[in-house]
Amino acid sequence: MYQGYFGLAEAPFSIAPDPRYLYMSERHQEALAHLLYGVNGSGGFVLLTGEVGAGKTTVCRCLLEQIPESCDVAYIFNPRQTVEELLATICAEFGISVPPGNTSVKVFVDCINTYLLDAHARGRHTVLVIDEAQNLSADVLEQMRLLTNLETSERKLLQIILLGQSELAEMLARPELRQLAQRVIARYHLGPLSKQEVAAYVRHRLEVAGTQHKLFPDALMGSLYRLSGGTPRIINVLCDRSLLGAYVQGKERVDRATLRQAAREVFHQPAKRSRSVLLFLIAGLLASTALAALLYKPAVQSPVAAKAEAKAEPAKPATSLAETPVTLEWPATEPRVRSKAMAYAALFRTWGVVYEEGDECLQADLMGLSCRTARGGLDELRQLNRPAVLQLSDKQGRKFHAMLSLLDDRVAIFNVANETRAVAIGALAEQWSGQYTLLWRTPPIAQQTIRMGDHGPDVEWLRNQLAQINGMVAEPAEDPVFDEAVLRQVKQFQLAQGLPPTGIVAAQTLLRLSGAADVAAPRLVREQRGK
Repeated sequence: MYQGYFGLAEAPFSIAPDPRYLYMSERHQEALAHLLYGVNGSGGFVLLTGEVGAGKTTVCRCLLEQIPESCDVAYIFNPRQTVEELLATICAEFGISVPPGNTSVKVFVDCINTYLLDAHARGRHTVLVIDEAQNLSADVLEQMRLLTNLETSERKLLQIILLGQSELAEMLARPELRQLAQRVIARYHLGPLSKQEVAAYVRHRLEVAGTQHKLFPDALMGSLYRLSGGTPRIINVLCDRSLLGAYVQGKERVDRATLRQAAREVFHQPAKRSRSVLLFLIAGLLASTALAALLYKPAVQSPVAAKAEAKAEPAKPATSLAETPVTLEWPATEPRVRSKAMAYAALFRTWGVVYEEGDECLQADLMGLSCRTARGGLDELRQLNRPAVLQLSDKQGRKFHAMLSLLDDRVAIFNVANETRAVAIGALAEQWSGQYTLLWRTPPIAQQTIRMGDHGPDVEWLRNQLAQINGMVAEPAEDPVFDEAVLRQVKQFQLAQGLPPTGIVAAQTLLRLSGAADVAAPRLVREQRGK
């Protein structure tokens, strides 16, 4: 809401791990140096720990941009899996073929070892990055250690980078994990920013977002440091909320009262009800739903607040925002056990095909579609831009499935038991754990991974997709090759999609490539007005 008001090209304090916004404090430089040393070393484990929001993932994204072209990288975001599930995920990320339906740990490990030996013979270096590694169980960590047993006389064939919170280091100190701890060749704990670094951090992010204006006066930096403890993610949340408050109040910059109110909202601290508080309440509600703008009108409105309220008026969607419910409920007239079947029937209808109860992913495969089940957030669903089945919980904690058919900045539209329902984005977080399943059109390729040096029809399809996305036509070639030019395009596409820029076209990149150029597929995000 406030970007145009302050002359910003984009949101400066997003909590997404965008490497462009990485402020390289002395601590972050040391952390990156440790990761680079580990990757270029003789193999084993590299450990980066830090408190929640310290910037570990962003540092790792920066690392991935500097990894040599000879490295093949897999990035695992959700490690809360069994041994079998994590091995299957590793195989999928590296594009390693395994027998269909396999659940044997030995078969998974044999396939991974074969892949590592082949990669080494081709002069490739294999790196596995596991984020949120404090969620790994002891038996999974032990299996990761066993994967690093494969080695030559010079180096181990698999490099594993573990990113995690402080308790990860405590886990590795346990006696039963001492063998793994002995294989950590580089480790670093990323601490908070200093007071001086907080000021430089805020200035850096504003400059990257496109403004030289001092929207946060120097006099506020001490308060911001004390409120955030120097943690980058908390700084981002406080600054974002403060800019929203300044915008609603028509101020040119953030003042001390605005920052304090932002802190009360962020940390859920009660405050006396005053006019400034009421303005902040309006700002917070406007950010999640236009319902507040319709139900609450202060006695005196600033021109900026009036402008914000006018912008929040809906363009008459199927369900009026004034009628938007706070939560989604499963209708009492329908049996709850039917929710999953009804949700997938609705999802399949958006693709023009009929769903018959059973294995939804198997049915999708038979119809030329691929099935993706994962855990993520609304930003990820917006990027993928496909209708999805979400698992939700009602007020009593009872689970049900619904099909998300439309998503904008304030409202999500669902198909719930064949009824169209709307819910405010801010309220959806209370009901959704992040679990989703969506469909996408299976690309006409033979390999599940396309990488540097490949050639033939799969590379031709890749070149055509990239060209179409960029509004161009690929140059014809008798035997298209995945060369340096294609590699640059792939990395640029991955960065634009919020993916690690590995240059390897594997499952996630294939999904995004196929979806971005599939103009006939159903869309999740409403086209912006005026386009």
